[in-house]
Amino acid sequence: MAGSVTSTITSIGRGTGVLDVVLTWTSDAAGNVNGEVIPLPAGTIVGVNFIPGTGSSQPSALYSVDLLDIAGFSFFDDGTGASIGATLSNTVATRKVPFVNGASTTYVRAFIAGDPNYQLTVSGAGNTKSGTVELFISIQPL
Repeated sequence: MAGSVTSTITSIGRGTGVLDVVLTWTSDAAGNVNGEVIPLPAGTIVGVNFIPGTGSSQPSALYSVDLLDIAGFSFFDDGTGASIGATLSNTVATRKVPFVNGASTTYVRAFIAGDPNYQLTVSGAGNTKSGTVELFISIQPL
């Protein structure tokens, strides 16, 4: 295992049926996070925020984050084989809506089955850097 991930899950409330899943990561000396499994609730990812650490924990520019299922498939694939978590800014938070590319193309790789074996991976972040990935997961039927 390399690096670490902690998670917290809270309800956004007001009958929205949306959970706020905050994954806080710290990279290893090589600048990576991988190998640590995390549980996620069943539902559909409707938004993702990538938030870099600040100060001495700020990751390197153009670091990348991905979310994989047990088979190694990416939840952040934009449908073209690229990741919505690739080449992130180390100074500005980035908000993405996965599985939507432009105004007319929608991808369906958004459903999370609730398996406890998901993996957040980070690469190119630098030695013991940190950040947060915030997943908004709808638990309402779509």
